[in-house]
Amino acid sequence: MSIPANPPHVVPAIGQALGRVPAHRLEPMVGQASARAYWRLHLEDAEPATLVVMALPPGPVASDEGGGGDAPAELPFLSVGRLLAERGVRVPRVYADDPEHGVVLLEDLGDETFEARLLAQPERTSQLYEQAVDTLAALHAACEDLPEGAAPTTKRFDEALFRWELDHFREWGLEEIHGALSEGQRARFDGSVDALAMQLAAAATGFVHRDYQSRNLMWKADELVVIDFQDALQGPRPYDLVALLCDSYVDLPVGLQDAMIVRYCVARGFDARATELFRTTFWRQAVQRKLKDAGRFVYIDRVRGNASFLPSYAPSLRYVGRALGKLGSELAELGSLLEAKIPGFPDEVAQPPAATGSAPDRAF
Repeated sequence: MSIPANPPHVVPAIGQALGRVPAHRLEPMVGQASARAYWRLHLEDAEPATLVVMALPPGPVASDEGGGGDAPAELPFLSVGRLLAERGVRVPRVYADDPEHGVVLLEDLGDETFEARLLAQPERTSQLYEQAVDTLAALHAACEDLPEGAAPTTKRFDEALFRWELDHFREWGLEEIHGALSEGQRARFDGSVDALAMQLAAAATGFVHRDYQSRNLMWKADELVVIDFQDALQGPRPYDLVALLCDSYVDLPVGLQDAMIVRYCVARGFDARATELFRTTFWRQAVQRKLKDAGRFVYIDRVRGNASFLPSYAPSLRYVGRALGKLGSELAELGSLLEAKIPGFPDEVAQPPAATGSAPDRAF
């Protein structure tokens, strides 16, 4: 589905935000893998001079990432954003919202993502990650005692969801590209990922942003602003740090990963035992999350017709290989299966070919 020329119902939202409707124009913004669409709203003789329009497609947004449930009474973006703002987390300001029509007017944060600054200032990589890790540690500390019924407490990463994501990888990231598993290979895969899902589901839990990575952090001057938090839930403590430090869009050296794991644990006040447990869970979670990502990128191409994420397939699997190495013999059976099935795994995996007719950067 292409972006319409104008989002519906934006004029009433402008009036709600400003008390009047000045002359304005809309500029479409490039979408990613989201069901939402975005425009930059330029306003004449108004403060602020620009806002961002976020629009959801008509009707309930169906989840194709597992963990579905009843539709919430309020858009999770609004409820989770308000909760984070109340706890001192820097998120985009909401100027107006029309939940009936799925239109929200947001603070314009500009275009500089965390990823963009990394690319522009590679010599500052360590310092930038220190700031991102400290921001995450503060976010997690602020969300330790959420009230019962708050949006991020109503769902969690459980064994079934972890298992669903691993099967998503098997279907799309493995069999779609490299052919069906034999009966014996399927049994080996199932046995390995069953154990992994069980271990992760039993780990200590806390607030999980779910996608705290370089394209979901924005710079406003030298301040980091957290976005795309609407899928927040409860899950293993290291989940968000895995998303940041095993980012499929960034090639991060293992030494910096190790240093940032320690930095996070110090910031959270973990003792030596808690730090070691956290580190082990981090690498287990890295295996699960990056397998899921590899499958997701192929799915987005094959099902949504967007090939722009395929270059991140191989980097995801490199992180899987690194995590398996950190875990020693624990998931050796899974590692040997991936080596047998995926040519070049883990460090020389080829980018999958795009499906015929793929069109990058579609908003829906």
